Amino acid sequence: MVTVLTTVMIVGVVVVIGLLVTRLSRDTPVLPQAIVLPDGAKAVAFTQAADWYAVVTDADEILVFDRMTGALRQTVVVE
Repeated sequence: MVTVLTTVMIVGVVVVIGLLVTRLSRDTPVLPQAIVLPDGAKAVAFTQAADWYAVVTDADEILVFDRMTGALRQTVVVE
């Protein structure tokens, strides 16, 4: 019984390590070199997707930019 439980635990640890290695070794997304914010805006948070990235400002706005051109796509005011 102890041998079976030990074997199951060892296999479980090997599986978890394998999953961590495969997930963490994937290509990390490339961050934009520079982000031009409107005058007076200060960045509070940043997030990104495949074709856009967004910056949350201290004025409670979410600025969504196009990843390819860097152009401002959309502004969302958080109320």
